[in-house]
Amino acid sequence: MGGFHILDLIVVVAIALLIVGPKAVQSLSHKAGKGVGQAKNMKDKIMSELPIDDISEISNTVSKFPTSPQQAVQKLLLPKQESKKPEAKNEGSPSSSTPVE
Repeated sequence: MGGFHILDLIVVVAIALLIVGPKAVQSLSHKAGKGVGQAKNMKDKIMSELPIDDISEISNTVSKFPTSPQQAVQKLLLPKQESKKPEAKNEGSPSSSTPVE
């Protein structure tokens, strides 16, 4: 329920052929194809100029903001929990300077 199906497309093309003729439909489709190609080229040019590193840094910062009241309360009550996780990993690792007998 929504969108075009192949049968709908066939009916639209048949009506267009009857109204304006095959030469006009060919010309319109050629112009539409060139327009789509130009739009893709513009998109590629814009994407190549975007500072991806800055955008990823901003998205990482934004993801740290709480999006629900529950997350905000959890962030306020447990702010140091994230920084304690890496320390716990280092404490449990055996040191390489002591020999094992």
